[in-house]
Amino acid sequence: MSKLTPLDTLRTLRLADGSHARWHALPALAGLGIGRVERLPVCLRIVLESLLRHVDGQQVSEQQVHRLADWRPNAPRRDDIPFIVARVLLQDYTGVPLLCDLAALRDAAAEAGLDAASIEPRVPVDLVIDHSVQVDHHRERDALDLNMRLEFNRNGERYRFIKWGQQAFRGLRVVPPGQGIVHQVNLEHLAPGVARHGDLLLPDTLVGTDSHTTMVNALGVLGWGVGGIEAEACMMGQPIALLTPDVVGVHLHGRLRAGVTATDLVLLVTERLRRFGVVAQFVEFHGEGAAALSLPDRATLANMAPEYGATVGYFPPDEVAANYLADTGRSAAAVDAYRRYFQAQQIWGMPRPGAIDYSRVLEIDLATVAPCVAGPRRPQDRIELADLPAAFAAHLAAAAEDDGQARTPEQSGARHRLPDAVDAATTVGDGDVLIAAITSCTNTANPDVMLTAGLLARQALARGLRVAAHVKTSLAPGSRVVTDYLSRAGLIEPLERLGFRVVAYGCTTCIGNAGPLTAGVEPLIAAHDLVGVAVLSGNRNFEARIHPALKANFLMSPPLVVAFALAGRIGIDLRSEPLGLDLSGRPVWLHELWPTPAQVEALRSLACQPQAYRQRYEPTDGPAGSGDEPAERSATGSAWERIRVSAGPRFAWEPGSTYIARPPFLDGITATLPALTPIRAARALAVLGDSVTTDHISPAGNIPADSPAGLWLLAQGVSEQAFNSYGARRGQHEVMRRGTFANVRLRNLLLAGGPADRPSDGARSIHQPDGRHGSIFDVAEAYRLEGVPLLVFAGEDYGSGSSRDWAAKGTRLLGVRAVIARSFERIHRANLIGMGVLPLQFIGRDRVQDLRLQGDETFDLPELEAGDAPNREWRLRVRRADGTFQVQPLRLMVETALEADCLRHGGILPRLLRQRLAGRAAAAAERPRVGTYT
Repeated sequence: MSKLTPLDTLRTLRLADGSHARWHALPALAGLGIGRVERLPVCLRIVLESLLRHVDGQQVSEQQVHRLADWRPNAPRRDDIPFIVARVLLQDYTGVPLLCDLAALRDAAAEAGLDAASIEPRVPVDLVIDHSVQVDHHRERDALDLNMRLEFNRNGERYRFIKWGQQAFRGLRVVPPGQGIVHQVNLEHLAPGVARHGDLLLPDTLVGTDSHTTMVNALGVLGWGVGGIEAEACMMGQPIALLTPDVVGVHLHGRLRAGVTATDLVLLVTERLRRFGVVAQFVEFHGEGAAALSLPDRATLANMAPEYGATVGYFPPDEVAANYLADTGRSAAAVDAYRRYFQAQQIWGMPRPGAIDYSRVLEIDLATVAPCVAGPRRPQDRIELADLPAAFAAHLAAAAEDDGQARTPEQSGARHRLPDAVDAATTVGDGDVLIAAITSCTNTANPDVMLTAGLLARQALARGLRVAAHVKTSLAPGSRVVTDYLSRAGLIEPLERLGFRVVAYGCTTCIGNAGPLTAGVEPLIAAHDLVGVAVLSGNRNFEARIHPALKANFLMSPPLVVAFALAGRIGIDLRSEPLGLDLSGRPVWLHELWPTPAQVEALRSLACQPQAYRQRYEPTDGPAGSGDEPAERSATGSAWERIRVSAGPRFAWEPGSTYIARPPFLDGITATLPALTPIRAARALAVLGDSVTTDHISPAGNIPADSPAGLWLLAQGVSEQAFNSYGARRGQHEVMRRGTFANVRLRNLLLAGGPADRPSDGARSIHQPDGRHGSIFDVAEAYRLEGVPLLVFAGEDYGSGSSRDWAAKGTRLLGVRAVIARSFERIHRANLIGMGVLPLQFIGRDRVQDLRLQGDETFDLPELEAGDAPNREWRLRVRRADGTFQVQPLRLMVETALEADCLRHGGILPRLLRQRLAGRAAAAAERPRVGTYT
């Protein structure tokens, strides 16, 4: 049999305008005797197409094509797939440190004698600036303008750096601040559906530096979130290596009932899939229920794939997706190419049950979905509205027990007058709603739930209801198109009159940029240890994420955010208690205000106007602040255009900058790969419990003045008012390493003398052998100066949450050589490897509690020098203070040869630099000698 090449599957496709395009045909594999492609999950066929385009015996081998084409639903997963994506998507929180790494890589290349400009993205890269705005102003008429002015003032240095990157890297396109949230902008504008490289058509595929990149899976686009560490390699044209996945089919059937939203559905799906177990697996939706869902409803389900633990939440391409592309302003030629390409690939239309082989199938009847919320700490903790009062009461009791302060019913029901309140009746107590935010790409990209929220607000106003002034209300749409159609529907005014004024077009409350609470509220919470509540239409509600002073956060649909803001408390039974009283003193019930499906349907067409999308988005493809842009867009563009930067391929680092600094990850890197060294006499920096998130490891919110990061900033002359947030300072490693494990809700079991005792709150540790307590940073710094390697121990789902590369980078900079956990979330595991930190997992039923750690142990991993092959079993040697030993078997969670190679190099960046240096050496060896005669 002849060797397989890309030419074997190359075919020609005629387009509607009579032109022709080339494409790599999956159906051609049948004639080549390769696989049973028609039974493969559609998401795997997209990966297979990438292999066909790149099969060359080097990056992609013929064996890898055969293995994926012959995928079996329940076979052992030992093979890795080198997947090369069509593009990369960044947001600014992760984009800035990524650009810092690339700028440092250019410096290192130049210092080694290479052309700095040779460090250049090999695939298109979009960076959407959406994470830097904060809700400082919310009910003022000019709140949007005030927040954006503060955003530009706080982030001027970061934005100058991004603009330098825009001119320095040819393959980088930047969407300026104030346009929307990265995933909604991607769905509505950036994603082409089918990409074109010259006359070659290929599926749009991507990785993004945010876990909710999966939102675009609703369009049949295969993509998922990675850390900036992995994204850097993909930008440089490197394949992303993934272990051949299991694919779980989710069969949706039936119809949603009236009054049930896509948010209710996704919270149920999140709960069910978390229980089903899909971590690091692909999920593919199918069946008549999936086919009947609108594209925005599908996007809501796809968006929250990280919350249910999957790599992707994929919907195959069909007519619903094609119509959405047309409705959102894509050209007729682009929509035609999308249809013809996927029809030719024979993957058009929602698969029927039984048509595809899945590893497992989960059945979900849409008719069983009920209105619900999720909280108070995790998105998978779903609570139906009928059960919410009892669930919150149980949460209050558990919170009191955790604090070691049993509360009487009288204490839990106590009300405390808000200082300086105009109305003497303005009081705050446990369970009061203090933040109510319609926010996040998850739901603001869905016109049905946004229109429902607006209609409910209008009905509430008509009945005379108001939201209390001490509730911090906000509306932060994921794109300006949302405001357009709400305005056309006459629904912006009622939302604003209730307090839901547009405050930003970016990722706000959901990412921790909620800003300060209403004046006087936070001291009252602290004085009485109140359990304040945030309600938001987001996807994340981890501890201290939304606001560090609030101990309970609940996810819900936008109309329910309005309802709970009106009610003012989370413990209300919306079936038997009214939201309030109208002007006549009559009770107002939620069911009276909830709009009918017909009312929403009558307004839906306002959100499907292609010209509105083109008007809003086309200026982002060229210079902003020109043409016939709306006034507010022009102002935004002008502010961006006024930023001036120096040109050149290398960045001029500013000494003393507290925002942007050259990262140290390439310092001292040699061209020669050093030998592996074992870990000996290590100490435990932290012993942590289950569900430690990347918010715990690397917070994104405010920087306390008494924290190591705050003290460092004060020492640099930065006032507390100018601290900004951890997320905004991700370009400065001195801030970020001090902010690692700095979440006030982190619990280090070492401080309590062992897992059996009640842990202490706060990011603290203990130095051994002297027993000195201090912040985790201070303790780690003392160990670093002593040359002591460090370990972190944890329980289940370590690193769940956003794909924050700094959770791994900070861990590395603290001197942590290995993290030993019961299980890892996919992205954080890969990020640790990308930084050269070993992810080690307990085997079988073993767990950290079995080690009975007291904090004075030392640890050895002597086998490290023997190599780091995927899934290798190692032994941790624990030496106790009394001289006794314990040996604990562990498994190295390295899944592919590429990951093992990254560990050998000490991370992705050293590996990329050494590859460039090796390429130069190879080219020099092949260059003919000058002046030699024969």
